Amino acid sequence: MDDLLSEFLTETNESLATLDLELVRLEQNPNDPALLSNIFRIVHTIKGTCGFLGLPRLEAVAHALENVLGKFRDGEMRATPAAVSLILESLDRIKMLLAQLEAKEAEPAGEDSELIGRLSQLAGGAPAPPAAPRPAAPAKAAAPAPAPKKKPEPTPAPAPTAAAAAPAKAPTPVEAKGKEPAGEAVEAKESAVAAQSIRVNVDLLENLMTMVSELVLTRNQLMQILRSQKESEFGAPLQRLSHVTTELQEGVMKTRMQPIGNAWAKLPRIVRDLSHELHKKIDLQMHGAETELDRQVLEMIKDPLTHMVRNSADHGIEMPAERAAAGKSETGTITLNAYHEGGHIIIEIADDGKGLDLERIKQKALATGLANESDLAAMTEQQIHQFIFKAGFSTAAKVTSVSGRGVGMDVVRTNIEKIGGTVEMKSYRGKGSAFVIKIPLTLAIVSALIVECAGERFAIPQISVIELVRAAANAETTVEWLNNAPVLRLRDRLLPLVSLQELLRLGKRGEQPNETFIVVAQVGTYTFGIIVDRVFDTEEIVVKPVAPILRDITMFSGNTILGDGSVIMILDPNGIAAATGEITVSESALVAEQAAAKERAREDVTSLLLFRAGFGAPKAVPLALIARLEEIDLATVEFSHDKPVVQYRGKLMPLVTIDPAYQIGKEGRQPILVFADKEHTMGLVVDEIVDIVEEHLKIEVAVDRPGLIGSAIIAGRATDLIDAGFYLTQAYRDWFGAREADEYLHEKNKRVLVVDDSPFFRNLLTPLLSVAGYEVTTVESADRALSLCEAGEDFDVIISDIEMPGMNGFEFASTVKKTPRWKDTPIVALSSHATPRDLDRGRAAGFSDYVAKFDRDALLSTLSEALSSERGAA
Repeated sequence: MDDLLSEFLTETNESLATLDLELVRLEQNPNDPALLSNIFRIVHTIKGTCGFLGLPRLEAVAHALENVLGKFRDGEMRATPAAVSLILESLDRIKMLLAQLEAKEAEPAGEDSELIGRLSQLAGGAPAPPAAPRPAAPAKAAAPAPAPKKKPEPTPAPAPTAAAAAPAKAPTPVEAKGKEPAGEAVEAKESAVAAQSIRVNVDLLENLMTMVSELVLTRNQLMQILRSQKESEFGAPLQRLSHVTTELQEGVMKTRMQPIGNAWAKLPRIVRDLSHELHKKIDLQMHGAETELDRQVLEMIKDPLTHMVRNSADHGIEMPAERAAAGKSETGTITLNAYHEGGHIIIEIADDGKGLDLERIKQKALATGLANESDLAAMTEQQIHQFIFKAGFSTAAKVTSVSGRGVGMDVVRTNIEKIGGTVEMKSYRGKGSAFVIKIPLTLAIVSALIVECAGERFAIPQISVIELVRAAANAETTVEWLNNAPVLRLRDRLLPLVSLQELLRLGKRGEQPNETFIVVAQVGTYTFGIIVDRVFDTEEIVVKPVAPILRDITMFSGNTILGDGSVIMILDPNGIAAATGEITVSESALVAEQAAAKERAREDVTSLLLFRAGFGAPKAVPLALIARLEEIDLATVEFSHDKPVVQYRGKLMPLVTIDPAYQIGKEGRQPILVFADKEHTMGLVVDEIVDIVEEHLKIEVAVDRPGLIGSAIIAGRATDLIDAGFYLTQAYRDWFGAREADEYLHEKNKRVLVVDDSPFFRNLLTPLLSVAGYEVTTVESADRALSLCEAGEDFDVIISDIEMPGMNGFEFASTVKKTPRWKDTPIVALSSHATPRDLDRGRAAGFSDYVAKFDRDALLSTLSEALSSERGAA
C-alpha cells in the first residue's frame, strides 16, 4: 500500500474514533463551544485531506457533514439527539468507505445522494429528517402464495419478519447500483492499517532496554570465548546469535527514540514572552525537529537548551534601535538546528546578535581572579570566550529575572558532559554567536575504545576520540618535553599530553618506553593526548553507573563488563581535562603555536594535501579546495551513463580518476577526495592519502598536460600539482559554465509560504513543492503567518487554505493586502470546493487565483503563472 494512503487511513481512523466519543459527549452537552469547535476541526481536516488525495465520494460526505457542524459551531442550530444520530450515521458511512478504500486501495464506486440530501436539509434549518426505513422484502418473499392443492401440505411456519425474509444474499452497498440503502447501519471492520500502531508504557520499554543490555553483555562474553577457540561447533550458532542480538538491540533502541522537536515544543512560547519582556523583536527558527534521539538523552538536554535560547535572547540579540543603527534588520534571529552525524546528534544554537563582548569578559575575569594580565595576553579570543562556562561568571550589568546571577552556562556544560557530550562555542563581534552541542544517540549502549595502562584496561567513549597516534623514539612522531610537560608535535602543532599512569597513580613512571600510544581526545575546543601503553579495539559496551565510593573521582563516568567477564572503568575525558587544568596545560603549547602561526603567515605558506594516484611522482592539491576526505566501499559503486557514481549524502556523486584508463575495482575500500561547490559534488579517486603539509608554493616546472598545473618541491620531493578545475569539469561539464544558470535557478527557487491548519496536509504539500524547486515555509494558522510578516519575513507567493479555525482564508487575504510588506505578494487560495461564488469572493478578498486542493498539477501551474506575472510586472 502507498505510504501516503496508509498514513491517511491511520490518521483518519484515529480521528473517527475520537469523533465517536466526542459526539456522545456533545449529545449530553450540546452547548459546549470547545467541544463543537474540536469536532468541526476534525471533520474539516478529514474533508481537506480527502480533497487533496482525490477521493470525491468521501469528500462529498465529509463536506455535507462539515456544513451541519458549522451551523452547530456558529450557534445557528442546536445539536438535538436526532441530529447527532444523523451525524453518527454519516460517520458510519465514512467508515464503510474507508474500509473499502483499505481493501481495494481505491474508492468504491457509487454515490451517497440520499444521505447527503438529509444532511443538507438539516443544514438548511429543517428538523433532522428521520432515517429512511430499511427496504422491506417483497410481499411474495414474506408470505409466499400457496401452491395449487394437489395434496395436503404441512402447516406453514409463522410468517418471517422483514429482516428475516430478506434474500439470502443481499446486495452489498457497492452492488446496489451505486446507491446506499437508506438508513442502513454499516458494520465496518476495524482498520488493519490503523491497528499496526499501539501505545506501550514507557516503563516496559525501559525494562526491555535493560534486558537487551544484559543480552549484549552475554553476547560479548560468548564471542570472547569463541575467539579463544580455534575451531568450535558453536561458531556458526554464536555468530547467528550475535547478529540477532545486534538487530534486537537496534530495534529496541528505535522504540526509545523521540524527535528532538519534543524538547523544542516550549521554546517558541518562551521566546515570544522574552521578546515582550525585553522589548526586542526575535524570530525563532527551528530546523531538524524530526531528528530522533534517545528519550533519556532528550530529557537531560531540555533544560540546557532552554537556558541557551534564553541567553541568546537576553545577551545576544540587540535592541531594535541598536540593530538598525548597525545596519541589521530590527528583528533578531535565533536558529536551532539538529542533525545526525555518525553515531551522534549535533545541535546548533546560533543568533545574529552582537556576539560576546571580549573586553567585558576580560574585565570580569580579572575582577574575579580567574586570570591575570599576562594570562589574558597569551590567550586567543576563543580561549577567553571559554570563561563564560566558569561557575559564577556573568557579564550582565544587573541581576534580572532573566539573567545576571552567574548560574547558567557552567550548569549547561556540566549537564551535557554528564551524558558524554561536548559544547563548542564560536562568537564574532557584531555578527553573533553559535554553540554546537555534540551528544550520543543513547546512554545505555555506547561505542568505546579499549586501552591498557600499567596492566589495567579502561574504556574511552569514542565520541571524544579524534585519532590514535603511535609515537616512537626513532620515528617522525615522538613525545617531546617542554617546561617539564610532555607534548606531541602533531602536524606542526604542539599537543599537550596527559600520562594516564600518573594521573590515576597506577605506579611510578619507569624508563621511557620505545613505543607509546596516544589517544587524541577533544573536549569542547580543548584538544589533548592521553598516553597509554596499548590500544585494543572498539567495542559496544553497556554503561553501568559508578559505585558510590568512586563518585568523587571525576575521571570516571561509569563502568562496564567486557566479554571475558572483567569489570573495567569508563574514562571521562571531560573529567581528565578538568583534573589537568586545560588552560595551564596548554599555555606552553599555545605560545609555541602562536609563534609558529606568525612564522607561517610571514612566509605566505599554503596548506597542501599530498596523495598518490597512478604512476609517477606524488601529487598535491590545495587543501582549501577539498571538502572532505572519504573512504568508500567499492561494492557500493554504481554506474550511470557508463560512468561510476556512488550514493553520497542522499545524492549521486560522480567518481573521476586521474588516469582515464584506470578501472575502479569491485571490492575493498577506496580513498577519495571530495570536492563540493553548491549543488555539485565530485569524488576524485586516489591510491593513497599521504600527508597534509604547509609549504611556500612555488611552481618550478610548468607543464602543458591536461590535469596538471606544474611541478614543485613539496616536502622535499618533486611533486605534481594537479589542476582541480580540469577534473571538476570531467564530472560536470557545466561546473563553472553554469554559474549564471545556477543563479537563475536560485532566482527560480522562490520562497513559498503555506498556511493550513491541517498538519497532514502541510506534510503532503511540502515535498510536492520542494521537488518542484520551491523553498517552503509552513505555518498552522493565519495569525502565525502574520507574525512572520511582522518579523520582517518576505515570500514570493503565499498559499492559504480557506476553511481555517480562527481567522479564515478570506479574512487573512484581506489583512495581507492591507499590509505594506506583503500587499503586492500573490496569494493563491486552496479549497476543496471552488464555485463561481467562491471565486468572486476570493478575488474580492485579494486572492490572485483559486485552486482545488486535490488538483496538484493545477497548483504547480498556478504558482508558475503567478510568479511569471510578478516578474513581468517588475
